[in-house]
Amino acid sequence: MEKEILTVDVNITGFEEVKGKKGEACMILFNGTAEGSGFKGTIGPSAADTQKQDYGKERFLSARYILTGKDADGKDCRIFIENNGAFEANGDITTHPLIYTNSENLSWLETADIFGKIEGKEGGVLIHLFQK
Repeated sequence: MEKEILTVDVNITGFEEVKGKKGEACMILFNGTAEGSGFKGTIGPSAADTQKQDYGKERFLSARYILTGKDADGKDCRIFIENNGAFEANGDITTHPLIYTNSENLSWLETADIFGKIEGKEGGVLIHLFQK
């Protein structure tokens, strides 16, 4: 049974794109907050979601960001997330995150079987990370 372990509330702050003859790419800059499973914090200022697509093929995304906050023990910590995924035919997005953390309490995130689902909201998205 899957369990939601972290929700990342993303607010889009900027957008850059290039449309070529073969495909297109965009970089979406963002900030926001995150909470769940013994962590509460904010998204650092260098967060970006890079999306690319060869025309006629599926669109891929790779978002990278660092969360800064406190773990369940109240200790300062950071979590790096690289969230990779593709847009499905029905518009849904399932992601497969890579996670690193300097928190002993949250170190299990680095080896857990985790996937993400993205939900739209005004001005951004909610990223729900689940443990299988």
